[in-house]
Amino acid sequence: MLPNEFQPYNTLFFMKKYKFILFVLALSALLYSQIKVVLPFMVKVAASDFFLVQSNDQASQKSISTSLTDVAFKHCNDYIKSEVDSKITITFPEKPLNVWSLGNYQYLISADITTTDDKSVTNNIKYACRITYDDGDDQEGVLDFNNWSINGLTGLESLK
Repeated sequence: MLPNEFQPYNTLFFMKKYKFILFVLALSALLYSQIKVVLPFMVKVAASDFFLVQSNDQASQKSISTSLTDVAFKHCNDYIKSEVDSKITITFPEKPLNVWSLGNYQYLISADITTTDDKSVTNNIKYACRITYDDGDDQEGVLDFNNWSINGLTGLESLK
């Protein structure tokens, strides 16, 4: 058997004695790999067309009004009618306050409604509805509510 000075270092002894140095080295290796490998890959993927959706519907920062936004407004109103208690009477305006196209046939609709409950209390309520036309550039089924998805509805919490 070899004398103690020639035996390999005990791993636990090495870990206890140099644990701070090992921690710093491991942290440095992790940061280096993220900066040199992971981050360039993420930048390359984000710059590519991987997330690009080709659509004839472009996003707009300004409020718009088209035949498709009118149908989206109608479908939001129909959805609201179906979700609200039957004791509440809702009066919808002819046109929404604003409609923004988010691109790829997604719309954000802002409108006012007037509600009257069974005690004849009248309230004016603003709501926002996010709706998506699921069939994309195929406009044949635009009037069918099953081709639309309501992604969010806010402002009507007091009616439920």
